[in-house]
Amino acid sequence: MRLSAALLLALLLCVAAPAGATPDGTMTWAVHTTLVPAWFDPAETMIGSSFLLLYALHDALVKPMPGKSMAPSLAESWSTSTDGLVYEFVLRRGVKFHNGEPVTAEDVKFSFERYRGVFGAAFRERVAAVEIPDPRRVRFRLKQPWPDFMTFYGTTTAAAGWIVPKKYLEKVGPEGFKKAPIGAGPYRFVSFTPGIELVLEAFDGYWRKAPEVKRLVLRVVPDPATRLAALRRGEVDVAYSMPGEFAEQVKQAGLTLKAVYPSIHWLYFADQWDAKSPWHDRRVRLAANLAIDRHAIGQARTFGLSKITGSIFPSAADFYWPPPAPAYDPPKAKAMLAEAGYPNGFDAGDYFCDMTSSDAAEMMVGYLQAVGIRARLRPIERAAFNKSIAEKKLKNSIQVIAGVNGNAATRFEEFVVTGGTFVYAGYPDLDGLFREQAAELDRGKRQTILHRMQQIVHERAIFAPIYELAFLNGVGGRVEESGFGLIASYAFSAPYEDVKLKRK
Repeated sequence: MRLSAALLLALLLCVAAPAGATPDGTMTWAVHTTLVPAWFDPAETMIGSSFLLLYALHDALVKPMPGKSMAPSLAESWSTSTDGLVYEFVLRRGVKFHNGEPVTAEDVKFSFERYRGVFGAAFRERVAAVEIPDPRRVRFRLKQPWPDFMTFYGTTTAAAGWIVPKKYLEKVGPEGFKKAPIGAGPYRFVSFTPGIELVLEAFDGYWRKAPEVKRLVLRVVPDPATRLAALRRGEVDVAYSMPGEFAEQVKQAGLTLKAVYPSIHWLYFADQWDAKSPWHDRRVRLAANLAIDRHAIGQARTFGLSKITGSIFPSAADFYWPPPAPAYDPPKAKAMLAEAGYPNGFDAGDYFCDMTSSDAAEMMVGYLQAVGIRARLRPIERAAFNKSIAEKKLKNSIQVIAGVNGNAATRFEEFVVTGGTFVYAGYPDLDGLFREQAAELDRGKRQTILHRMQQIVHERAIFAPIYELAFLNGVGGRVEESGFGLIASYAFSAPYEDVKLKRK
């Protein structure tokens, strides 16, 4: 039987087509935390969890990618003036938003100027002007040299460099944008049902490459047992946050367990500046540090894979100072409480935590209770929890989760020095040293200052660090590439255009 020429050509084309040339299939995640509309808008980014959506819907001039902490993205290149006062970006040709409009320098300027996230004040204080020499170039002029400009602008420390379409956003307004976001990322918005799921579809015109998977579904499943059951039944392909016994069951089911190290967890003594609070006494804060068996918490939650730390500063970050290993010594903790005037302990009030880490927080409360520091656990949904800290609404004890992005200076700015987004009050000497290092262009001198600052934080026991979390996730049998670990120190699947399902 003869084949027609048209049929023969079609068969040849099918054989020649490379695998993955056309997006195909649906990949579903069971997400451990609530997805909120604010995460659709880079301007409102307050916490690292927002990037779970930003890496899909949007793109940045420069961002972390596989093998690079800062990779050219919407900008094909950038340069810095010799005096450190000017940063210039050259935009990639032919890049478009999901609605077909080109990404221009005007969009870059607009996106930067409307950014009001964690480091909005820092940008406003230090950037003198944003100029557009031509439609493909953007120039940032600083008021004074700022050694960390690219750390803030080109990493997940902030989202000021993630670009939204000016014309569309001005047309629909901020609330309209959160209902139907348009970006320049690898996936376009399809639908969002609050509290249930977000559906995204591959954007074939994405500049880097067409995504491998046609449709992504991010399903909100707060309960870990329910996430595990859905993964075992094949209803989802990836289950975020499988701590403790759930991780063990993932392995027993013959599924894959993936560990990444995206965050540091610590206890913040929010009332330490109140002279009437027990936490005002350094000895009480030291006692709390000595009361915590960090190794036991890490063993119970992550099979001992988490990295025990005495610092809130990422161990892999620039300018990190390694503190002494934290000790577990309940008798000494009790003695210090007695010395501080609390031989029978005290009522520490509420102990607040992100509900996704309430299991670890429950153990923390138990260890504090064992030495006489009595607290009541108060878990809060993640977005509301971080918003409440930023608005200084929570008191007493707060168990914080923070990503390991940035360097020691950016961590100080966010969590230690006066005026930081998550800072209740500061210390004048640390504030002064921070200003000194921010103006220092000599790396060695700057490192000396930042090391001394970290040493002061440790000596004053401003925090009770716990660990760099081993974030454990379950991956189902249909998945060829989950995206975990492709971007160093990043929590979630990414880049989304690289995730793959196995071909049948």
